[in-house]
Amino acid sequence: MKEKNEFLDKMPYRKRRYIGYALATVFSLVLPFIQINGNQIFLLSFDKMQFHFFGTAFDMQELYLMPFLLMLLFLGIFAVTAIGGRAWCGWSCPQTIFRVIYRDLIESTLLKLRRIKNKQKDPDLSKTENKIKKAVGVSIWSVLSLVAASNFMWFFVPPQDFFAYLQNPTEHMLMIGIVLCIAAFIIYDVIILKEDFCVYICPYSRVQSVLYDNNTYQAIYSTQRGGNIYNESKEKVVWKIKDLPNPENECTACEACVTVCPTHIDIRKGMQLECINCLECVDACTTVMGKLGKPSLVQWSSTNIVENNTPTKMFRKNTIMYFVALAITIGLMFVMSGEKEYMLLNVNKDTELYKVKEGNLVTNNFLLLFQNTESKPLTYELEIVDNPDIKITRFEPFTLSPGKMAKKVVILETDKKLVEDNTRDTPIAITLKAFAKEEPEKVVVYRKATFFYPRLDKLK
Repeated sequence: MKEKNEFLDKMPYRKRRYIGYALATVFSLVLPFIQINGNQIFLLSFDKMQFHFFGTAFDMQELYLMPFLLMLLFLGIFAVTAIGGRAWCGWSCPQTIFRVIYRDLIESTLLKLRRIKNKQKDPDLSKTENKIKKAVGVSIWSVLSLVAASNFMWFFVPPQDFFAYLQNPTEHMLMIGIVLCIAAFIIYDVIILKEDFCVYICPYSRVQSVLYDNNTYQAIYSTQRGGNIYNESKEKVVWKIKDLPNPENECTACEACVTVCPTHIDIRKGMQLECINCLECVDACTTVMGKLGKPSLVQWSSTNIVENNTPTKMFRKNTIMYFVALAITIGLMFVMSGEKEYMLLNVNKDTELYKVKEGNLVTNNFLLLFQNTESKPLTYELEIVDNPDIKITRFEPFTLSPGKMAKKVVILETDKKLVEDNTRDTPIAITLKAFAKEEPEKVVVYRKATFFYPRLDKLK
């Protein structure tokens, strides 16, 4: 176990990120194909007007879970940022993963157009050979962009439907058009926009400074060991080793940490909005200082450790509040998911309050809208659970196919004298129970309704 930890400690952050990227890619590609009880793990279907969450299908009228999912997303990102800085940006963001695939894998490793350790120097396209390689790289990425766009669409149109729709492309031009537009944006973003998306467009960088504190882990340069490369006005004061104001300063001014940065910043200037915590600078400085037998001047650490020589507090007021909020949100989400109804039923009263027929038979008309939200046909029945004096007429059990709706006019009647009131009509609260004959314990809903009973002078 100790040898395993030592191996991980010596592994460059770049390789750890590559492993994380591979796992994230496999996860995102496989997740849409996983089903539980015929439903997706996660699906927001505008086609079928359903939301699937961990194998449970919710109709669009039941989207009370969406606010909790959004809260979970934002609270999770805030908590991760407070603890590990922009770990999302450097380790999980699709923008970063796409750029690494194109720049480091396609351009650098496969086509040898650039060096992974020098991200400041663009490929020399004055050579015909490099132009051909660039065209090949763009072609490869265009194919991968179509895969990525399709993968994104699978969270809105399940893969089985997606591939079935492709068999009849003329009937699903909207879906195909959306996929092509997403793919075109990914190509533009990765090849032309590049890290400018992170620097100028993504709002996350503007939020991070509010969430950081002295205990936040980030890529940080040790001025105590390396010396101040920039003055207070952020102007560079050191250009070469001989320019170091103090000979004891350990920074060699090699600028390996600068040339390797994908967002073109100098980490020695301090915390900057453009830093995405990819830790490329940490790997670069570790290599250079390792040759001198010294630890890296740029570390994945906190301000407290590097500058104040005090331990990092993982559990502090703000992180505890984040975790408490996350726990409450998760708890509420599971409580609300337990309220899931496996059929939909709307009960509407007729415009006429009641009718009085021969024999003092009082009737109330209701319009019921049933919807089968399950993946199999179900036969529905209806009964009144809390008033035996009121009976249901004009309703027969019926079968609904998956996803289908049906309107039924239901008449409730009674020949009993329920109320003796000469002054006004009396509303009587009743409870309707609708259930599926095949699964009466699971597929069942209760709805409150009002039966209006006339005043006595209306009776014969």
